[in-house]
Order: sequence, then C-alpha cells, then structure tokens
Amino acid sequence: MKASQIAPTVALIATVGLLIAAAPPVGSPPVDNLGPRLVKHGTWPAPNAVLRSGTLSFTGHSTVGDFVGTTTAVSGSVTGNAELANARGWVEASVATLSTGNGHRDSDLRATMDVAKYPTMRFELAGVTLESPATPSGTVTGALRGALTIHGVTRDVAIPATLIAAADTIDVSGAFPVDLADYKVGGLTRLFGTLRVRRNIEVRFRVRFEATPHTPTSGFSQ
Repeated sequence: MKASQIAPTVALIATVGLLIAAAPPVGSPPVDNLGPRLVKHGTWPAPNAVLRSGTLSFTGHSTVGDFVGTTTAVSGSVTGNAELANARGWVEASVATLSTGNGHRDSDLRATMDVAKYPTMRFELAGVTLESPATPSGTVTGALRGALTIHGVTRDVAIPATLIAAADTIDVSGAFPVDLADYKVGGLTRLFGTLRVRRNIEVRFRVRFEATPHTPTSGFSQ
C-alpha cells in the first residue's frame, strides 16, 4: 500500500499531545498485540486511551545563556475512533510546575506567564495526518492537528510527532517551535533591558498513552 493511500494520522499537548493506543478494526474482536495489526493494516484504529506519564520541556534563550524548563505534571486522554485520523483528545500541563533549576528565574517565568490567571497550557487534538505507514517495529510519523492554548491565546497548529506502539501503549514524542509573541506573552526583559529572553523557544514532549480497558470506542460497530 502506498503512503499516499493511507488514511491521514497523528498526538499531545503537550504537549501537546498525543496519542493513540491500538484497537481492533471494525467488526473484529479486541486484540492486545499491536504489532501484527500494524503490519497488516498499515495504520491504527484508535481506542479510548488515557495519558499515563509524560514530560514537557522547553529551551529558552537569554542574554546570559540558554536554559531548559521541564515538567512532568501532564494529563490527557483520547476519545477513540475507527480511524486514527478522526481521533480526538487533549493534553494539558501545569505552567506553575515548570522548573528551570533556578528559583529566581522560575518566579519570573510564573509572573510572565501570569499563572494565577492562566494556570495551564493545553493542546486539543482535532485529527492526525500520517506521513509514513506503520512499520514492523510499530513506529509511524505524522502530524498532530489541533489547537494549542498558551497564556489564554489559542492558535491552530500541526505538531510533528513520532508514535511508537507496544502492547496496549503508544509513546508519542516530538518537538516544535513557539513564538511567545503569538500568544501575547510579554515581560521578557528584566533589569532595565540588560537581561532579555528571546521570544522564540523550542518545545519538546514525550507522553505515554494506554488503552482504557473494557470501554467502547467511538466509531466501532457494537
């Protein structure tokens, strides 16, 4: 089967997000092992799934050097569908839990992001676009289409991602640039202009979703 003939695909919010565990094709009984189905069908149906673990990080650039902020306080879920391309879901991370390893910088980060008013960053998955067919190793690449909300501003995005399936889990990882000005994030200058943080950052995420047992999947015949 040619890649152009495969239904579009994936991800998470965080960091999505995010994002899909395997489910049986329409009319077939559930199976636990994704590998054989990936080879046979070239793409995945998507069951209901929940985010079990994950990490969201960003790399920032300032006049005194680069720095990395990280959090593992991520949550999310997927509402399944018979076609991976039509899966829906979300991934959310707590802004206040981002840590750069420097208390003063973390305080500035929370103030700049106005965490009291905008406590979370959220990615709403609207669909998935496949860029490669599933391989015997259970890996596909694609883009997570959806809406990313940061600092109360929501923008449509397509986030490149890699999905790796194993048993009833799928690991989703990727990286993408963010222009903080697009999300109306200001206050990037401190100490009368001597310390400046660039508006462009790089965001990275790695999350693990696990199929929810014994729950019907939207789009499958019952």
